[in-house]
Amino acid sequence: MVLGNSENAGLGDKYMGTERKEAFLFGTQHCTLVGPELKAGDTAPDFELVANDLSKVTLADSNGQTRIISVVPSLDTGVCDAQTRRFNEEASGLGADVVILTVSADLPFAQKRWCGAAGVDRVQTLSDHLNMSFGDAYGTHIKEHRLESRAVFVVDRQDKVTYVEYVPQAGQHPNYEAALEAAKEASK
Repeated sequence: MVLGNSENAGLGDKYMGTERKEAFLFGTQHCTLVGPELKAGDTAPDFELVANDLSKVTLADSNGQTRIISVVPSLDTGVCDAQTRRFNEEASGLGADVVILTVSADLPFAQKRWCGAAGVDRVQTLSDHLNMSFGDAYGTHIKEHRLESRAVFVVDRQDKVTYVEYVPQAGQHPNYEAALEAAKEASK
């Protein structure tokens, strides 16, 4: 069965054979992450995500801008909520050249509801629920739960990854300062 009917539904398919066993701690369970472990200097893989209005969003939609891509398991959990709120607060100090995308496998309707309730308006929440193309391409797809692991990526205007942090466990915060500094450096 294929989820979704997108022409890009197979974007993450080339990474399906790549698995990193016990790479993420979800509660007390050691989980497998599907996809490669990206490194600074890699070309950012394409993806297809779903916006809150159900439109498709790809890497090219933010072409020419520096991107902070904040990845969370679910906005309805404490650390994910705090992570998204923190990046939303920091967004105004980064300038118009920097966009912040928050990716989870939450449904777009849940993301929209959460943003409204949380007052989040400077971060774009995007859903990977249809085909996990982002998770498979960026190595954040938790195989056992079909959720995203916690991670932060900075991608520059030329689609080069300049910063990567794979957070090893669900309850741990990312290094906000390092990600923000990397985004400021990439946007110079």
